[in-house]
Amino acid sequence: MRRQSSAASSRKVTMDSLTEISDRLRAEMARRSAARDAALAASRDLTRHCSECIRAAHRREWEAVEAKIAVISQAAGALKAGVAAFPELYHSGYVQDALKETVEAHATVAILRGTPLPDPSLLAVEPSTYLHGLAEAATELRRAILDLLRLSDDHAPEAERLLGAMDAIYDQLVTFDFPDAITRDLRRQTDIVRAVLERTRGDFTTTLRQLRLQEALRRFEERQG
Repeated sequence: MRRQSSAASSRKVTMDSLTEISDRLRAEMARRSAARDAALAASRDLTRHCSECIRAAHRREWEAVEAKIAVISQAAGALKAGVAAFPELYHSGYVQDALKETVEAHATVAILRGTPLPDPSLLAVEPSTYLHGLAEAATELRRAILDLLRLSDDHAPEAERLLGAMDAIYDQLVTFDFPDAITRDLRRQTDIVRAVLERTRGDFTTTLRQLRLQEALRRFEERQG
């Protein structure tokens, strides 16, 4: 009898421990779930701020750009702080994608203004995240180049400078020949940059020739008139 009573007591203690462990794990899971929900919302907000910053940069609204850059820096810091205790959340796709947008916004603004690129250590992002943001900034320059060419051939030197920036970024991206697990599939993004670069170079050449031909015809007509 005594043995049966002792075994039953042992089983009860074991079950009591399981309940305590489960309660602690459930509380921890709830904390992680709350952090995840907050990070998702913060990531969406950060991505929106970055898009608005890039649009303002294309319009050369530099005061608005500076204001947005400040908002982006603060929002990115808050996002990283919110997931600092949870590495699996920090390295999740939606957090890294939002931080990639941060790099894209900073890099696009720097290239359009002709200032140095932001350093990865200052942005406090992973190497692969920085490279992906830089790649997307390169593709964003296509819009700026075509906008300049639509104005007149007087803007061709600036368009050519931006095309050179695209080319320089691509030249560096192709040197990062590491496994996709390390680069987060950078090779595919690099291929996109190459396609956009080739298309933009062709459009640049064609448009510039058309503009110069139109200008030559205009001068010819003036002389004839």
